[in-house]
Amino acid sequence: MTDVVAAAQRLVPRFTARAAGYDRDGAFPVDDFADLRASGLYGLMVPERLGGRGAGFGRYARVAYELARGNGATALVFNMHASVTGALAGVPEALIDALGVPESFFVARDRILRAAADGAWYAVAMSERGAGSRLSQLSTVYSQDPDGGWHIKGSKTFVSGSGHCDGYLVAAHSEADPSLVSQFLVPADTPGLTVEQTWDSLGMRATCSNDLHIDARVPADALLGGVEGLALLVAQIMPHWMVASYAAVYVGVAQAAVDAAVAHVNERKLAHLPAIRARIGRADAAVAAARLAVERAADLVDANPGDPETNRWVWRAKLLAGTTAADVAASMLEAAGTSATRRGHPLERLYRDARCGSLQPATSDVCADWLGVATIGGDPEHDGTAARW
Repeated sequence: MTDVVAAAQRLVPRFTARAAGYDRDGAFPVDDFADLRASGLYGLMVPERLGGRGAGFGRYARVAYELARGNGATALVFNMHASVTGALAGVPEALIDALGVPESFFVARDRILRAAADGAWYAVAMSERGAGSRLSQLSTVYSQDPDGGWHIKGSKTFVSGSGHCDGYLVAAHSEADPSLVSQFLVPADTPGLTVEQTWDSLGMRATCSNDLHIDARVPADALLGGVEGLALLVAQIMPHWMVASYAAVYVGVAQAAVDAAVAHVNERKLAHLPAIRARIGRADAAVAAARLAVERAADLVDANPGDPETNRWVWRAKLLAGTTAADVAASMLEAAGTSATRRGHPLERLYRDARCGSLQPATSDVCADWLGVATIGGDPEHDGTAARW
């Protein structure tokens, strides 16, 4: 595997130069994604035998951090693609054997992953209005057609990259048995998919996270895993893609805020002021600590996926990344002063992007509650007042 982190680092200046324009217009970062394709990073999580880079979760986290230093919105959309390909490539063989998935799963999995290595990319259509990303609360339903295919009907929101991707990972529950929650890989050109332009947000404006309306039929092998009802099980056993994959992105955004503040302070000749230096010093320490936590969690995922201690680090990583990004960006904006609040200044954009970190699932409050239950000896997956998934 070539050095994918170095490849991501080379893209940072390009992404940085374009970020303000994409944010201002709320436009999808098409040039950034062309660079990602040219760099072979669409296949980051794809095994080498299928033409990809063969990265694990630890390598992904380091790549996502670098991409987010350039443009957090680009890194966030890329995260969705990596979560689809990474989850498909990274399901442990022991779990596959235990679930008894059919042989058709392996054929479909390899087809999807090989397409990613060849330049296809995927979005995630999971969240819904009123339910968020809680799988058990989804209203989108599916049923089996007489020919063995599937009919999916419902509406999704916060679908990052909608209208630009090659396929959507769609989560839905069975119409016949609502306790079964499954996921389908639906090609973007499938009849019955409609993107509604609803995205006009505070931050991450270039993600094009619009609504997606679905009334579509897909073939039998669109069911990921080949077995109904796997979504909730996999989320509980292997939560890293649904919880901590965002973490590296927001630590990268936090680092970009520090870098932008340093550039501003040096340009304005403010570095002699102790209060400003102190803010930057605290921010440097906070970002370094959060980055270490994210990398620790990511490395444990590669070494011991699904282990209780691994999962605890996964939840820690998301909590620390979200709160650190928001706190650091706010402090750097104060250090730079009022001029940095003008539209078009990097810190104004980074402040808005960083504020989204605590709000993305799992939110900081949900993460803290999960960790609190675990710390006092309870079962964090089931104890509490609301469904985790």
